[in-house]
Amino acid sequence: MVSLLLLSILVGFLGSLTGLGGASILIPVLVLFGVPVKEAVACGMVAIIATSSGSAVSFVKEKVTNIRIAMYLEMFTIVGAIIGATITVIIAPVFLYFLFAGFLLTSFIKIRGSLKDGYIPATRQDRFSKWLSLEGNYFDRAKNQLIHYKATNAFLGGLGMLVAGLAGGMLGIGAGAFKVIVHEKVLKIPPKVSSATSNFVIGMTALAGVSVYLFSGLLNLTLMAPMAVGATVGAFFGGRILSRIPDKYLRILFFAIVIFLIIQMLYKGVTAL
Repeated sequence: MVSLLLLSILVGFLGSLTGLGGASILIPVLVLFGVPVKEAVACGMVAIIATSSGSAVSFVKEKVTNIRIAMYLEMFTIVGAIIGATITVIIAPVFLYFLFAGFLLTSFIKIRGSLKDGYIPATRQDRFSKWLSLEGNYFDRAKNQLIHYKATNAFLGGLGMLVAGLAGGMLGIGAGAFKVIVHEKVLKIPPKVSSATSNFVIGMTALAGVSVYLFSGLLNLTLMAPMAVGATVGAFFGGRILSRIPDKYLRILFFAIVIFLIIQMLYKGVTAL
């Protein structure tokens, strides 16, 4: 219990910095320790809610999270999460390992450009995004300047978040990796706003998925308690220092964690065949 609590603090910290949501790291660790994958997925969804709650407080206070964009995207992720969680309850556990690893591979879309380039704002904003007023600003402490931005491609972003919600509900990870890619590559919002908004959206997505796992009897209260507390504490501290870290280092950390997760879940999937 103590080990899981300490581990959850670290996971919550890393999850809030990268926008992954924390459970992406916890689930492979739980599986490594012998917890059934479906049970690990269900408990991971609870950790996501805790991580999102802990980091969202700091992000909103720092005015990095864009609430309007988050509320728009949540409509799509919630629907996807409920459908995804229902599928997980039905399918064979072995498929979840490969789905987990395969979905994380989407994180490497345009990785080269992500590591080299700084934030490039959208050159134009489509009518739908403008009608929704999907724009904002925040103070970047690493650059010591106020950053203005306007989101674009709202419709495509919504469809992408529907897929993210579906995968998140199935895999219990909040699909933070895919959401961050949608935010930065489709909606064209800055990396820090992307991570902060992703953490906010992840919490609502996870809450929708947990409702399905609750009625299926897959929630383990013994695992959930230390995970929820540790993830909340770690996410709170991660949220406090996010704006002080350069974007490039956040991207490097993001991809390093994703690579570890892919290797871990592929190994478990192969050995389970």
